[in-house]
Amino acid sequence: MKPWSKYPVVYEINTFVWLNCLSERHGQAITLGNVPHKEWDFLGSLGVEAVWFMGVWERSPAGIQVVRRNEGLMSEFRRVLPDFRDTDLIGSAYCIRNYVVDERLGGAEGLAHARKMLASRDIRLVLDFVPNHVAPDHPWVSEHPEYFIRGSKDDLRNDSASFFEAGQNVIALGRDPYFPAWPDVLQLNAFNVSLRNAVEETVSRIAGQCDGIRCDMAMLMMNKIFERTWGVRAGGKPDGDYWETLIPAIKKQNPDFKFIAESYWDLEWELQQQGFDFCYDKSLYDRMEHGGPENIRQHLMGDMSYQDKMIRFIENHDEPRAAATFSSQKGKMAAVIIATLPGAKLMHDGQLDGFRTKVPVFLGRRPAEQPDNDLLSFYCGLLKKADNDVFRNGSWRLCELRGWPDNRSFQNILAWCWKNDRDRYLVVVNFSDSSSQGMLQVRWDEISGRILRMTDLMNGEAYERSGSEIADSGLYVDLKPWSCHFFRQDNVMPYKEAE
Repeated sequence: MKPWSKYPVVYEINTFVWLNCLSERHGQAITLGNVPHKEWDFLGSLGVEAVWFMGVWERSPAGIQVVRRNEGLMSEFRRVLPDFRDTDLIGSAYCIRNYVVDERLGGAEGLAHARKMLASRDIRLVLDFVPNHVAPDHPWVSEHPEYFIRGSKDDLRNDSASFFEAGQNVIALGRDPYFPAWPDVLQLNAFNVSLRNAVEETVSRIAGQCDGIRCDMAMLMMNKIFERTWGVRAGGKPDGDYWETLIPAIKKQNPDFKFIAESYWDLEWELQQQGFDFCYDKSLYDRMEHGGPENIRQHLMGDMSYQDKMIRFIENHDEPRAAATFSSQKGKMAAVIIATLPGAKLMHDGQLDGFRTKVPVFLGRRPAEQPDNDLLSFYCGLLKKADNDVFRNGSWRLCELRGWPDNRSFQNILAWCWKNDRDRYLVVVNFSDSSSQGMLQVRWDEISGRILRMTDLMNGEAYERSGSEIADSGLYVDLKPWSCHFFRQDNVMPYKEAE
């Protein structure tokens, strides 16, 4: 396979849900071992570089029993699936009993076959790793209670919502510092050296089955966060941080293996320094949902060493569906932004179809929804336009804009340019509900004295402009609400003054 690109596109698939849909579509039981070739071909046609199969590991029967007693969750399941059946509840993808591929998905053999099918289409495989907790029936609970944050009988009596009785041991339930404990998982002790060794072995086995892992709530295992959360219960703080010891150990075996952090609380930079290849860019998501173009622009002015290691998204299994969050045109422009920024890009199965129902990670089936064929066509076209080496390995630069004293609408516009040895592209987005105009400074070398032919790939229209004028005065742009230009520079011709 080709090496990972600098800015890959990752496509997340809820594995159980996807296979259930395929089984219904093809009228037979589909596992990872017998997915029809045309389904793999469709993924290949999107130009994605990796598929993240979310939720392949064995789920916990004990965790399911905890969920059944939670009337709030059960009500949510019935809301999502009005025809909810008992078999739809398969357990949380993040309440893991063991890091073994679930036999209902085809087991390890099925996953290996799927990886082979993806690799034949130059697509890599990403899987989950949950560092913070395991299920109550994970083998470590009985075999290695020292791996966990421990409590006492008094803790169990006084705070039964935060502790769990496991045989003769009392173990803390998993949590982050800002919310009550999660009732279906037990808290691992990030400071325990024996646990760290066991985790290295576990991740090494996972790495033998895939090309990268997405690490759930990665910041919870950082020394300073873990100490703040658990205090003296965690014991003495190790000299090295959890990730800065684990990641190099795995990369020593496989230098090309990728680590993706689910990360929040503005800790992305620190996690990058500890070895993560990419960290969630939740800040950009929030700014696109709630902020304006200027908020987005300020975020994109960050240092490139930071930008390069973000993973951008407008939807994943933890967030509401994009089609239910953004208006139709705003959602399309948000997609253009995500697809053409530096850093990795994350797309979610169903996002392209415009599905609106967020499926809880406990369920193995999604409700029937009619795809939005217009949106699907838009996404397929966008991904094809962005499936170019210039967007994967090229040089990106944010463009400056200016307006006029009586027209400040340029502040609604976001723009950036890309280049490599062969190609040049310019992306201009009006991320507002008002018509907007501005003068755009394109920072390309060697355009003075030449004619630039710019083709807008969104509509096929071509324009010829003086490179000297663009270099001196800028490029005038006028965009309708929620619209964009996706310019490709087709050629550069010697400039001749008009006679």
